Amino acid sequence: MNQARDEYDVIVLGAGPVGENVADRTRAAGLSTAIVERELVGGECSYWACVPSKALLRPVLARAEARQVPGLRQAVGGALSAADVFAHRDKQVGNWKDDGALPWLESAGIDLVRGHGRLVGPQRVAVTSPDGSGGDERILTARHAVAVCTGTRASLPRLPGIADVHPWTSREATSSSTVPERLIIVGGGVVACEMATAWNGLGSRVTMLVRGSGLLERIEPFAGELVAETLRETGAEVRTGTSVKSLARPGGADGPVTVTLESGERLEADEVLFATGRTPHTDDLGLETVGLESGGWLTVDETCRVRDVPGGWLYGVGDVNHQALLTHQGKYQARIAGAAIGARARGVERLDTDRWGEYAITADEAAVPQVVFTDPEVGAVGLTAEQAEAEGRSIRVVDVDMGQVEGAVLYADGYRGQARMVVDLDRGHLIGVTFVGPGVSELLHSATIAIAGEVPIERLWHAVPSFPTISEVWLRFLETYRG
Repeated sequence: MNQARDEYDVIVLGAGPVGENVADRTRAAGLSTAIVERELVGGECSYWACVPSKALLRPVLARAEARQVPGLRQAVGGALSAADVFAHRDKQVGNWKDDGALPWLESAGIDLVRGHGRLVGPQRVAVTSPDGSGGDERILTARHAVAVCTGTRASLPRLPGIADVHPWTSREATSSSTVPERLIIVGGGVVACEMATAWNGLGSRVTMLVRGSGLLERIEPFAGELVAETLRETGAEVRTGTSVKSLARPGGADGPVTVTLESGERLEADEVLFATGRTPHTDDLGLETVGLESGGWLTVDETCRVRDVPGGWLYGVGDVNHQALLTHQGKYQARIAGAAIGARARGVERLDTDRWGEYAITADEAAVPQVVFTDPEVGAVGLTAEQAEAEGRSIRVVDVDMGQVEGAVLYADGYRGQARMVVDLDRGHLIGVTFVGPGVSELLHSATIAIAGEVPIERLWHAVPSFPTISEVWLRFLETYRG
């Protein structure tokens, strides 16, 4: 076997947004950096998740909002052109080629090594063919750090017949160029709700099978209720308290899927999508060669350095550490981890890892923002009221009907939405905010700043929202709070 040995200051496994940001920060610190990728530079988010899903959703949501504008609704009464939507989606993902992502790596001075990278001992990475089948092997050595940024993949439950029906996961749901006449979606979380919105809007008859009591159960209850209400109004079926027992595809790959429920009822669809969670891409990474469990989540400290690895050279950044499975949070972690690697390489002995310190991923537990691109949109950051109470905090909850805000009234005829802020009474600042309604996604960063900055609630009274905008919801919050 032909072996070559290359030495870098830092080796990054995974060239998605997280790995790219780690590499960018370590190069900015003057460290030589190689990034190893077995698929496409840009990662899951760019080709099979955030970008293609939003490209599919944008025309669906724009049409829904246009239908609420007097004088415009008659002009948008027809069906969407699925072919045009797919063409736009394909353009946004570069037709699943990463040529457009390569010039940035070169300009930043980051070496790209294509292939499957796995640890073969402390600070050593073996790179083989992308499919992991072997062949020529290249050995890379890291002087300072190896960062695992390999993300997650969709997890499928162990159900009789599931392998035979070749179900959709998030990858198929965001890349298909065929609209299934009937689509069953198993799950009630973010991916399930967004894909139900997209494919329902593109013409599929969607049935959601949700094990729990409602949608989006990790967000305030009214969010899932409003999303379910709109899905039902637009033709989708949402079944809660429902579990799948088995699946079959008697006619082969081109035939319909039969889904048998625990109740014994059988449903038939052209495709079935499982949106039932994620599992880390940490198997076959050689973690066992450095004393870690293969296939598990990586436990990290405030700087994303993996715990219990002698020498402190291994980092787990992004989804693999299970802190906050969101692209923007992974990029946030990457900026901090990359800076920490650079500081330690310079010999800095003690890093500021206190709460909100320069090298601490505090936002992962205090101020995680998330937008769900459904109809209506959902934006949430920080704790829900239930989570805050479970932590034993003394709180006050303020709810506002967003349909009563003048900007919302002008935005859409019959605007439906709800907003909630959660105030920590002992600390005197916000710890959670949730918005639900058309166009609320752009409101979320103001809430994120208020929480991350721990802005005193009384100071927010002096942050005056413009009239007439939907952001006047902040004035309604504070008026209600002050009584």
